[in-house]
Amino acid sequence: MADENEKKAGNGNGTATQQQPTLNVLAQYVKDLSFESPGAPNSLRGRDKAPGIAINVNVNANPLSEKQFDVHLSLTAKATVDKDVLFNVELLYGGVFNIDGFPQEHMLPLLFIECPRLLFPFARQIIADATRNGGFPPLMLDPIDFAQMFQQKIAEDQAASKVQVS
Repeated sequence: MADENEKKAGNGNGTATQQQPTLNVLAQYVKDLSFESPGAPNSLRGRDKAPGIAINVNVNANPLSEKQFDVHLSLTAKATVDKDVLFNVELLYGGVFNIDGFPQEHMLPLLFIECPRLLFPFARQIIADATRNGGFPPLMLDPIDFAQMFQQKIAEDQAASKVQVS
């Protein structure tokens, strides 16, 4: 049986083993949460038609150190009937991630696709609880395709850089 030092240093054949890439969630937190129901209690009464709900999603990432990153998932939902606002909920949910051993070209997809994908279920529950606690049915957000959002953002950035160069 190989001793612990051999396991850490190599594979037992005298060659070094490659470090496995790791992505760890170190912390998750609510940075900002706001729920408003400006027409309450009138906005809580039953209605003949369903409200229109506008949802916005944004992702930001900031390095904290060489291997640690702060990723923010921003979610807003505004429910309206005609011109009346039933509720407006805004959440800025963050996570601190330790990312190690990944090639540099994988960092942006990790930060803007994988990290928000890990944060989303928790943020979704906070939004549902806030709307339910505000007297409305819980707002259960549909899953978000963060890969599509990332690709769209890259395409927009490329288009903007072409316009600036011209």
